[in-house]
Amino acid sequence: PRTSSQRATGARFALPVAHPFAHCPSASGGATSPGMSTHAPLDADSRLYLVDGSAYVFRAYHGMANAQALTRKSDGMPVGAIQVFCNMLWKLLADAQNEAAEHEGVATHFAVVFDHSSYTFRNDLYPDYKANRGDPPQDLLTQIPHIKDAVRAFGLPCIEQEGYEADDIMATHARLVGERGARTVIVSSDKDLTQLVTDRCVMYDPMKDRVIDEAAIRERYGVGPSQMIELQALMGDTSDNVPGVPGIGPKTAAQLLEAFGTLDDLLARTDEIKQKKRRETLEAHADDARLSRDLVTLRRDVPVPDDPADFALGPLPTENLLAFFETMEFRTLTRRVAEAGGMEAPKAPPSAPQDVPFASREGGGYETITDMAALDAILAEAADSGILAVDTETDSLNAMRARLVGVCLASRPGRAAYVPLLHGRGAEAGLDLTGEAAVPQLATEDVLARLRPVLTDPAILKVGQNLKYDLVVLSQHDVEIAPYDDTMLMSYAAECGLGGHGMDELSERHLGHKTIAFSEVAGTGKNKKTFDEIPLKEATDYAAEDADVTLRLHAALKAKLFADGLTTIYETVERPLVPVIRDMETAGVKIDRAVLSRLSGDFAQRMAAYEDAAFDAAGERFNIASPKQIGDVLFGKLGLPGGKKTKTGAWQTGATLLEDLAGQGVDVASHILAWRQLSKLKSTYTDALVAAVHPDTGRIHTSFSLAQTITGRLSSSDPNLQNIPIRTEEGRKIRQAFVAEEGNVILAADYSQIELRLLAHMADIPELKRAFKDGIDVHALTASEMFETDIDDVTGDQRRSAKMINFGIIYGISAFGLSARLGIDRARAGDYIRSYFEKFPGIKAYVDGTTRAARERGYVETLFGRRSHTPNIKSPNQNMRAFAERQAVNAPIQGTAADVVKRAMVRVPPALRAEGLRARMLLQVHDELVFECPEAEADAAKAVIVRAMEGAPHPAVDLSVPLLVEANAARDWEAAH
Repeated sequence: PRTSSQRATGARFALPVAHPFAHCPSASGGATSPGMSTHAPLDADSRLYLVDGSAYVFRAYHGMANAQALTRKSDGMPVGAIQVFCNMLWKLLADAQNEAAEHEGVATHFAVVFDHSSYTFRNDLYPDYKANRGDPPQDLLTQIPHIKDAVRAFGLPCIEQEGYEADDIMATHARLVGERGARTVIVSSDKDLTQLVTDRCVMYDPMKDRVIDEAAIRERYGVGPSQMIELQALMGDTSDNVPGVPGIGPKTAAQLLEAFGTLDDLLARTDEIKQKKRRETLEAHADDARLSRDLVTLRRDVPVPDDPADFALGPLPTENLLAFFETMEFRTLTRRVAEAGGMEAPKAPPSAPQDVPFASREGGGYETITDMAALDAILAEAADSGILAVDTETDSLNAMRARLVGVCLASRPGRAAYVPLLHGRGAEAGLDLTGEAAVPQLATEDVLARLRPVLTDPAILKVGQNLKYDLVVLSQHDVEIAPYDDTMLMSYAAECGLGGHGMDELSERHLGHKTIAFSEVAGTGKNKKTFDEIPLKEATDYAAEDADVTLRLHAALKAKLFADGLTTIYETVERPLVPVIRDMETAGVKIDRAVLSRLSGDFAQRMAAYEDAAFDAAGERFNIASPKQIGDVLFGKLGLPGGKKTKTGAWQTGATLLEDLAGQGVDVASHILAWRQLSKLKSTYTDALVAAVHPDTGRIHTSFSLAQTITGRLSSSDPNLQNIPIRTEEGRKIRQAFVAEEGNVILAADYSQIELRLLAHMADIPELKRAFKDGIDVHALTASEMFETDIDDVTGDQRRSAKMINFGIIYGISAFGLSARLGIDRARAGDYIRSYFEKFPGIKAYVDGTTRAARERGYVETLFGRRSHTPNIKSPNQNMRAFAERQAVNAPIQGTAADVVKRAMVRVPPALRAEGLRARMLLQVHDELVFECPEAEADAAKAVIVRAMEGAPHPAVDLSVPLLVEANAARDWEAAH
């Protein structure tokens, strides 16, 4: 606080000429790492300033300038709140150490305290505590981590603690300080903190430049600090959803406390209250008042890990502060801090990453790092810039089977390097197989030891492209990465439907740069090299360019996400999923080889039988695996109708044509189809799955693609475990081979009809919503409406038709498609669809409205804000336009289902850990999650998993239809259904 003369002349947010640590020794330099507070004993002359960081953040956000130039970086990232926060903190530090301050002495100790999360012990007392608060603005959410980085850059403690609010932490430290005879200044105007005010603790409101002491509280509220808890218990608090007593405001509450002394005495003597309505209200809401008292009472016994004596102010870490301000592009702050520290202000960087040339093509090539000093140099640059692009180079596309050949790093545009580790297949033995002189390489473990602290440093953002692959590779070396951004997923969130999300395509689309293709350096065909065989200079330019491109893409895509309002879907759904998928892929799933071997033998025998039957029906032997020979037999020798030739002159023998012939009673076609089905199962699964078992883990490790589908769903490959047939007996037998380790069980949890439930909500269909709420067979209900019959009289065929339409609508089914699926003529199928829309006009309105919106905007959205672009929605090509229209109808429903599943995947693992359960997630297949867990924990794990999955939409979306998850556990996957 300033003197009255200072109040009259001081600019509220002006940066002081002298920096706030001017009275400290070594003011122009000091240490260069965050956490500049030191230990100094607390005594009667000590003053600890505790800043309510969360309140400061909101004040900074709502007080920032409106000019766009002041609120965003050149890459589009919002920084307005960060900038104002830094100005406010700088000024507060200067004022707090002003010798002319009105209150007792200057600040000797200082800390900024934040809320850890929205969930605290108070939610256990009252689940609706703060439930009425919406999420903070998205552009503020993205700035909060950087604001905490700013506090550390100032060299100040940045305190938060899980399970407690900032107020509780401040209350505890104020008590600890008071017990040592020192004083506390709480920088806040929040009335919740007034209960802490004593002769050794005051509040300070920097916005109004006033000290809030006992006299000020009594003047404002009519009671002293010791009664503020009970005053608030009676009043309640609408902002925190504290119930209080209805109709009791601050004035009435103060009068009641003055008359009765305490809340307990008041509630015990309500018969003395003359006003009948007030008396009855107090009696009816006595429990609410007691609960409210528990909610507003600040904890003064939080098990804080820090001693407040460790918050002593030290010298200003000028270099750290300059590095942070430079990263945030705060030119004025950077210049003034440099001047205050007696340093030269850094020159402004290029206006955009694209201004810097790519060394791979325009320059002399990127750097190959072969000594530790060079590695330390680029890591130091990353610490200064606050960002580091990371990419691993391996000798296999399968992350679980790949050797870590090298690491690529980029600290700024144009500054990238390749660190070879095992370059040359014989590198471990000191050999080189790349055709060049042997190059000394740093030892893998020495490099990783340097990288580990950097890759987990919260002050350095790590950026990768398809970072999941790198996480899987690095996890085998006990290396973690946090915090991080993934440019592939950023593109997926911003541009789904507009093109691919691979680095090469993204580079051309956003940077106008054509990257070095792998084939350029590795060759093609039988002469194709693995990465470790490529000459080192070429390998360096190829690999380091990837890191450089990734860093530049990050700037472009970050700006696009923010500009298009798509940051939330990326930050709450896509990005948090990366380590979850990493853990699933590294865990793998066990298979019973004996089961697969028996199935392979059985399939081979049955295939031979179908082959012989086909030969008998055809009257000759032929190669049943040859489409050409099949065509010659069916349409040449047998002369069957419907034959069509391809452009090469060969007969068409696709599945649809064979199914038509089989439907007409052509036995040879039926036998060929049966043979093909078994052949595919044998080659794709029973044989291939055995070959896919990892030699070290003995388990199968599929690879999940996070940015492959148009709807947001995951896909699986190498091997694909999502396409195992579940409606055929053979497919179910294959799932029997997926088993748990000894003492464990497979637990399968599946959403029941999630897409239909979402359709009922999104199209607002009262009949369907009621059916799902009441547990009625929705397909039978649909049939009863369509065919105007009582639900108990619905026939099997009618239900089957209704089911086909229910699911078909989700995929934009046409009369042609429905006729093919039901085996009825197209006119009748059209009548079914018309009847369906007449009985459920909300669905018709949803289809029409969604299609219309897609034409107008060029995209559709899920309930969670995921976009699916439909660029062909106005195409003159009828087929392309029709496909885009079906996509427009389908994507919001399937995409919302995908979002729900992904949100569940992110929530389930921590929920299990919180209960001390060892279940681990192995697979995601459509709407199903598959786990392996100790048999003794199956029931407990099932309850946690179901609760997390059913609650996955909350709090972002409140569905009007309940989600239902069915979960079972057994020794194998099939038995768990």
